[in-house]
Amino acid sequence: MAKLETRLNRRGLSRFVPAAVGNDWSLVVIGAAIGSFTGLAAIGFAKALHYVEDRVRDAQSDHLWMLIAGPVVGMALTGVLVQLFASEAKGHGVPQVMKALIKGKGVIRWPIGAVKVVASILTVGSGGSAGTEGPVVQIGATAGSVIGRWFPFTREHLPTLVGCGAAAGISSIFNAPIAGVFFVLEILLRDFSVKAFAPIVVASVFSAAITQAILGENVALFASPEQLHGYEFSIGELPSYVVLGLLCGVIAVAFNKMLHKGEDLYDAWKIHPLIKPITGAVMLGLLGIGFVLTLRAVNGGETSIPAFFGNGYETITRLLTPSSYDDGSPIAHLFLILSALVVLKMVATTLTLASGGSGGVFAPSLFLGATGGAAFGLLLEQVGLMPENGSPAAYALVGMAAVVAGSTHATLTAILMLFELTRDIYVLLPIMLAATVATILASVIERDSIYAFKLRREGVLLGASRDISLLRKIPVTSVPIEPLPNDPVFASDPLGKLVSLHATYHVPDFPVVEQDGTYIGMVTGHDMRTALIDREAIPLLLVAELLRTDLPVIRPDEMLDAVVDYFAENDISSLCLVTGGANPRPIGLITRAKVMSRYRKALEEH
Repeated sequence: MAKLETRLNRRGLSRFVPAAVGNDWSLVVIGAAIGSFTGLAAIGFAKALHYVEDRVRDAQSDHLWMLIAGPVVGMALTGVLVQLFASEAKGHGVPQVMKALIKGKGVIRWPIGAVKVVASILTVGSGGSAGTEGPVVQIGATAGSVIGRWFPFTREHLPTLVGCGAAAGISSIFNAPIAGVFFVLEILLRDFSVKAFAPIVVASVFSAAITQAILGENVALFASPEQLHGYEFSIGELPSYVVLGLLCGVIAVAFNKMLHKGEDLYDAWKIHPLIKPITGAVMLGLLGIGFVLTLRAVNGGETSIPAFFGNGYETITRLLTPSSYDDGSPIAHLFLILSALVVLKMVATTLTLASGGSGGVFAPSLFLGATGGAAFGLLLEQVGLMPENGSPAAYALVGMAAVVAGSTHATLTAILMLFELTRDIYVLLPIMLAATVATILASVIERDSIYAFKLRREGVLLGASRDISLLRKIPVTSVPIEPLPNDPVFASDPLGKLVSLHATYHVPDFPVVEQDGTYIGMVTGHDMRTALIDREAIPLLLVAELLRTDLPVIRPDEMLDAVVDYFAENDISSLCLVTGGANPRPIGLITRAKVMSRYRKALEEH
């Protein structure tokens, strides 16, 4: 506390911050600040993106060749930024935030957020097929991490502050404060405790309030003047929505697998990293030109920009408008176009993100759900199973929630997000049903969500319950340590010395050090017992002959989840706690029994 007061006084901030910083209620104050800052940043990001998007789309409308040139320029500049300043800004952002929360304990470098802003504007604004949730999550998470480290909070609070920023980003960009909260609690933190809930809710509310005040409006992102007020969900439609949920589950898994396969292929491709996003942009542009020329040949119209370019919000809005299906076009024709858009959007998003572009996967998931759901609704209409007041628009809306739920494995977030994006209560029940069915099917086919797949392959344990979240909040320094013998053990010592020390101190394992006290390894009790089988050989053995240098050490700044992983990977009763720095020195032993005792105590406290 003295250190905190000194720092705050030096910065002239002591009168603005509660004296009891570190208490739970003080996190709410900082959460409000993070939410306000993130809301302003998200507004700036959205306005800059719309500006670039409008200019590029005007050029693409006039010149067909701009469908290639626009993405090439945008993604080439993205590649340069990512390569030079922040490699974490590549891709869809959320997995990087999750990894920072799990492995980095919530530490995110500020350049990551800055580069992510510019890179996503260049990628999506130039026509790249991606969304905005990844960028705003990374922007907000970076803000939460930087602010959380600027104030001397304890390590256990930093993930919560990162979550505040992420929720605020979702809240502002989608005008969805409730979904922002559940996105963080269900996907990022996987923690629904009151301590995490309160500051995240406040951050999300402040962000939404500031956004609405500055923009002067409070409307749903996909608000339609023709909302489905005449629609009434009936029990006879249950089978249709169950089938839609299954279909959307398959679409979600196909999207996830295609994206991950594309990332694997690009990672294995031995060309310069700056060339990769350009190749993706060229293929995306060729795909767009082929689509436009095909539609012109079939319809004879002047279609100029492919529906699968950018975030696809205009197409989604049309699909959610019932009158869009009454333009006189044959149902079979619309069905084929929508079905083709499902496949093309998957390919376009894979080319954009796998090659090195920057953006989110939430908008592509919404697009896939809307097109897939609308196509399914048209099919029902064709075979006479659509109710009298029904519309393919209702199935498009429900499909959006179902694909998002299937791809993220976050059912609550998907349900609440779609309600806030449309504010249409008339399809809430089928949304709940289809989203749940899609999540179950997607989880059966593929255990990992679109965010978790790559992390699990990197060995990052996500966890599926409060246990993992709890372990990540317990510092290893809270575990009682076993003191070391006063007499240090060197590699050149005879093994008989350890036998004597064990009889005196009853220590199971022995850290071994250099002459200057630097830790070099351990002799385990198991290895000593093996050596004692042949007692006649003990006088001839040195400590160096039983020394193990392959065992991990524990640093004072680590959390209990990492320590549990160490014990799981090594069949040993204790590990050495060492000092930080380049020349670590033994502090004491952390035993498996003490770790489990501390964990049990934490469970009882919660």
